[in-house]
Amino acid sequence: MTPRTLADVDAAFAAQDYIADRSLLVAVHLALEMGRPLFLEGEAGVGKTEVAKTLASILGEELIRLQCYEGLDVAQALYEWDYARQMLAIRLIEARNDGGTHQVADIMSRDYLVARPLLQAIERGALGEQSVLLIDELDRADEEFEAYLLEVLSDFQVSIPEVGTIRASVPPVVIITSNRTREVHDALKRRCIYHWIDYPDYDRELAILRAKVPDVSERLAAQLAATMQRLRSLDLFKPPGVAETLDWAAALTVLGGRELSRQLIDDTLGVVLKYQEDIEHLRNLGLDRLLDADSG
Repeated sequence: MTPRTLADVDAAFAAQDYIADRSLLVAVHLALEMGRPLFLEGEAGVGKTEVAKTLASILGEELIRLQCYEGLDVAQALYEWDYARQMLAIRLIEARNDGGTHQVADIMSRDYLVARPLLQAIERGALGEQSVLLIDELDRADEEFEAYLLEVLSDFQVSIPEVGTIRASVPPVVIITSNRTREVHDALKRRCIYHWIDYPDYDRELAILRAKVPDVSERLAAQLAATMQRLRSLDLFKPPGVAETLDWAAALTVLGGRELSRQLIDDTLGVVLKYQEDIEHLRNLGLDRLLDADSG
């Protein structure tokens, strides 16, 4: 059921163990009430994709995910013909030799289409069913695809020459994410409720750790939250996100760690930092400095 008030959104996210700040909750609330796509930008690993997953769970609707990448075209995002089935159908028609009772044109029907994420969401809407459509990492796609997406989001309908026009009477809840590897056009952003998700502060990161990794000790959780604040203040090529915080907590728990030590940090740096240059830079600075991060 759709949360109707800001307090409802807050409670629903908390029930899903997503620790959100007020600004994000307001953005989600406005997007739901105004029927507008929610455009989330931020560094990788700060919880943008998780917002869509959480919303799908809250609403009790299917999550349909379109993962963007360089070279993504309309066919891969909307639909493709099932050529293997079409060829088989043609051979069966030829084998029957029944004077045309089964027309080759039949293979250009909806039955021979493979629906990709955009069409899946629109078809569900055409049946009166809502979904949560996640368009993930739009900044990785080409500008041509972005222009097409703007057209789809304008009216939530697509025209397939051989089939006809399909329109969603119930539009999907749309979440668009971007890591800002390039700027997304203003025309698309204007159609959305925009929100930047930043790295969490110490208190929120500690709350996230307690919610997501309940087995971690209080001492270790506090140390990890403070250490991540310290790491993000360093001159790293790729500062760690919340995803790395949770991975680190899980890894340390597997190793039986109850509190951070220089040895534990050194053993598990590859869980937190994903570039050798960052690992070497931190080791050159001295790992002991991270052990001073006992509080926010």
